[in-house]
Amino acid sequence: MRESIRDAEHLFRLVLLFAAGLLLFLLVRALLVPVGFGELGHFRSGAIDDNRGRPLRYAGRAACAECHDDAASELAAGRHARIGCESCHGPLAAHAADPDAAAAMLPEATPLCVRCHEANLARPAGHPQVEPREHADGSACADCHRPHLPAV
Repeated sequence: MRESIRDAEHLFRLVLLFAAGLLLFLLVRALLVPVGFGELGHFRSGAIDDNRGRPLRYAGRAACAECHDDAASELAAGRHARIGCESCHGPLAAHAADPDAAAAMLPEATPLCVRCHEANLARPAGHPQVEPREHADGSACADCHRPHLPAV
């Protein structure tokens, strides 16, 4: 009988240790998990309101086309038609709101073009790829290609 009580003490200690671990987990979870988390699935419901409060940074292609219809039509006719203006020119909401106050960024073509067109085995075979040092012999991409309509 005395041996079974000793075994029960070990089990009791194990249960207490498990309960303490569970209590510690619940306490840490209550402190670290933000209010509203899980109301919309694996998201915090207050995040939507937080994002609404942030200023817009991107204007969208339509805002660019209002003033730059020549560049927009040229872009639409070329192989870069699916690439948005702000992918190369950066966020333009401030420029769209007041063109005099915020200038659009005119990117340096070669480093920008190389991001997508440098030879890379992971890219699809049909995607135009070049080895920059061999392709242009050191000259800028814009010397031969128009960025909005990149055919030679």
